[in-house]
Formats: sequence, C-alpha cells, structure tokens
Amino acid sequence: MIDTATLIAYVTIVLGFVFIPGPATLLTVARATSSGTKAGIATGAGIAAGDVVHTFMAIIGVSAIIATSALLFSLIKYAGAAYLVYLGIVAIFDKTPLDLSRGSAPITAKKAFKQAIIAEILNPKTALFFLAFLPQFVKPENGSVMLQLTVLGVIFVLLGLFSTVIFAVGAGKLGSFLKKHPAVVKWQSKVVGGIYCALGARLALQER
Repeated sequence: MIDTATLIAYVTIVLGFVFIPGPATLLTVARATSSGTKAGIATGAGIAAGDVVHTFMAIIGVSAIIATSALLFSLIKYAGAAYLVYLGIVAIFDKTPLDLSRGSAPITAKKAFKQAIIAEILNPKTALFFLAFLPQFVKPENGSVMLQLTVLGVIFVLLGLFSTVIFAVGAGKLGSFLKKHPAVVKWQSKVVGGIYCALGARLALQER
C-alpha cells in the first residue's frame, strides 16, 4: 500500500489544487450563482463523476505501461512532465478575463449534472492531467500499482467533490467576491502554474 509520507504529500497537494479557484470551481460557482445551490452541487457531482472515468482510464493505461515496458513508461513519463510544465506556463501567463455571467440562464440540477459530466469526460486536458499526475505518487515496491492508483484516484475525486460542494454552498458570496476581485483569479493561476511546473520537474526526475 501507499506509505504514510507519500499519502500525506499527495493529500496536501490535492487540497491545494481543489481549494484554489480553478476551472471546476469557477464552473460550479457560475452554475450556483445563476441557477441555485442545487445546480452548483450537481455540477460538482458531474465533474467528480467525470473524474472517476478519467481515473479508471489512467489506472488501466498506467498500470499496464509500468508492468510491461520500461521504455513506454519513460516515454509517458517525459510526455506527462512536458504536459504539466506546459500547463504551468499557460496558467502563469494566462490573461483570460473572468466572466461568471457567461451562460447565466438558470438550469435544473439534473441538466447541470449532465452538462458537467459530459464536459469533464470529453476534456482531453483532464485525461492527460490524471495520466501525468497520479503516477508520481505510485511506488511499485509498495505493492499493486493498480490498487495504489485506485486509492489515489478515489482520494482526488472525493476531495474535489468536497471542495466544489463547499464552493457551491457559498457561491453567492464567492461569486460576488470573484466578480469584484478578478486579480484573485489572476494570481491563483500563477500559483497553480508554479505547482504544475514543479510537478512536471518532479515527474521528469522520477525513476521507474
């Protein structure tokens, strides 16, 4: 199983991801502020469900690669590292204006859930992120790679869902705050970008 030190490091990093406003948070806030708390929570649930699918795909792909080919593992490792650094650079220099009013027409919780899960599943960036992120905390010497990936994926999904529910419940105040303080989003993207770059460097130095 996953050792305690690795698990603590993983949970700490994931908490940083899910509680610093990002695309999933902003989508949840936008839904909650325009269509109510239920729609916001349903959006968070849809995102979590989509992440379950990505976790499953990462488990199958990564575990097979680690088990069968050192060369393929190295290729996916460096590709993942490059992708994380790319995401970091894009986030650091991102100048996209925040607009929570976009798509503000009220929708039902059911429709919000469907839209969120489809959007998350069909997002190739999310798929690549899971494929690049989860393996960094897997150590073959600790036992089943598939089991480790499953535990890490479940933790990520649950913490992500927990954060979006909190943001959905407090969306009224948070939505107003983000609209009045776009600099918050600007600086959070730089922080997240730095984390992505650091993770990319860590992944590139990781041994099989």
